Amino acid sequence: METIIHSVDFEDYDDAVDLAVTYMKHSEVVGLPTETVYGLAANAYDPVAVAKIFSVKGRPDNNPLIVHITKNQLKHVAVIPEEQLELVNAIIETHCPGPLTLVLPKSDQISDIVSGGLDTVAVRVPAHSIFRKVIKQLGAPIAAPSANKFQSISPTSAQAVFEELGGEIPLIIDDGACNNGVESTIISFDFSGEKPIINMLRPGPVSIKELQAFAPVRKTYLKIAKEEQKVQAPGQFKVHYSPKTPLRLIHKFEDFEPIEGKRYGLLSYKGDDKKSYTDLYDWDKVEILSPSRGKLSEASVRLYFLLRKLDAAGLDEIIAEPISETDIGVAIMDRLRKASVNH
Repeated sequence: METIIHSVDFEDYDDAVDLAVTYMKHSEVVGLPTETVYGLAANAYDPVAVAKIFSVKGRPDNNPLIVHITKNQLKHVAVIPEEQLELVNAIIETHCPGPLTLVLPKSDQISDIVSGGLDTVAVRVPAHSIFRKVIKQLGAPIAAPSANKFQSISPTSAQAVFEELGGEIPLIIDDGACNNGVESTIISFDFSGEKPIINMLRPGPVSIKELQAFAPVRKTYLKIAKEEQKVQAPGQFKVHYSPKTPLRLIHKFEDFEPIEGKRYGLLSYKGDDKKSYTDLYDWDKVEILSPSRGKLSEASVRLYFLLRKLDAAGLDEIIAEPISETDIGVAIMDRLRKASVNH
């Protein structure tokens, strides 16, 4: 299969939207940009197209997909209990559209293949203008996990999508690099106690601090699903976001014991601060998430791009420094832990 990369005209998105919708109306999957990472998109109501998502990615069928919607489509894909309405609506009003996914009771219109066999559906209202226009013109919600092979590094550019899925999908819409660089925050709700609880199933751009304005937050993003349990949301498998080159997250440099003859690369946070490992070893390759500045927002945007660069450098192992677990740093460390061989 030939894969077309269609670059967006920044003054006129219509051609890109028309092309994507044409393919999707013919049960195809396409690579689409979002504000988080590039997604592998299909009509959520088309079981043939949705099945192609799982086939192309090599994704287990018990791993639910995120359904991207407009706010008006929420009532068609989810059935929200009366006692949850006030909290859910308040969160949607504040953070949607944006990089937040809510796990809610699903409607009959969402098939088991989309929900991974669960009675819930993961829904998100994306902020990316092209993705929003595709949803509107298609006239249906869009199921879209990240546009890469299962458990590998998520793509933040059209080229990264092509490197993984070229020849397997017909179209990639190129709108440049993604703004956030890591996948959406995923939350679910627990109303069984005296106070409502927001369960964070996957950390992302919407932080714990931001969610605390609505209800107590119980962090469950490191919870590992046992074999007899079903995964509640995407990104909960123990191994995920992984380069082909083994990656190790080292909290103290003293724990690094290099083997003679092996090539090592370093993923550093700032590169030149006192906590950096850059000058402590003669690394074969060094990439810096936020050079000299230590900005978590910059680090999140560059994370997957730099992991891909290190993965392509012919190394025997990638060593990653830890970063501050505040705000989006929680999400970055979650991705590094899941990518690490020593988590």
